[in-house]
Amino acid sequence: MTEKISIGSPSQAVSPRSDLKQLEKLVGTWELSGETSGRITYEWLEGSFFLLQHVDMEHTGNYIKGLEVIGHLRPFGEEPGPDITSRFYSSTGDTLDYVYELVNNSLIIWGGEKGSPAYFKGRFSEDGNACTGAWVFPGGGGYRTTMTRVVR
Repeated sequence: MTEKISIGSPSQAVSPRSDLKQLEKLVGTWELSGETSGRITYEWLEGSFFLLQHVDMEHTGNYIKGLEVIGHLRPFGEEPGPDITSRFYSSTGDTLDYVYELVNNSLIIWGGEKGSPAYFKGRFSEDGNACTGAWVFPGGGGYRTTMTRVVR
């Protein structure tokens, strides 16, 4: 006999939070230029509670392929967490955590947690089809990049 297991309860959110819906601006395929090259694609997982980012890029001779899952953490029986968090899984076995913030046309991706010394700050063009910014790393490292939408 197979028993049906219910994961959610009526008190839990039945639709994605509005701050997550702001990331719709990222959906599509983007070409990378500047100090990076390659492509990234953002797409919603069915239900729109999580945004998936597929990464295939090169930076200073390092090839990076992977998948990032972006959304609100929601452990069993709890309400969604306040921050939009993510985990990036790379083809080399690394896992990296981030926090996303999108306010108007400005995108901030914090490495680890909000306020981290590792972060990306970028600004979208008026038409939303380009985002130019830079990653900043502790100790003065980082790089500038532009992503240009090639497919919506």
